[in-house]
Amino acid sequence: MIELDCRGLLCPAPVIELARRIGEVEVGGLVAVVADDVAARYDVPAWCRMKEHEYVGEGAAPDGVPRYVVRRLV
Repeated sequence: MIELDCRGLLCPAPVIELARRIGEVEVGGLVAVVADDVAARYDVPAWCRMKEHEYVGEGAAPDGVPRYVVRRLV
């Protein structure tokens, strides 16, 4: 799994970073996006639906910032 530190980045930058880096994990692998932009809560799942990846869910990084987990499917 890779974790993308997108703290301080505003929409659509966290999703752009996710799109740029998802190819670094094998199909079935996980990418976590740590983002403090409130739009990421909606943007990451929407991007997963559009790009046919699985939105695994939301958790929190150790510092409490939201962490969105995506599984690469294609």
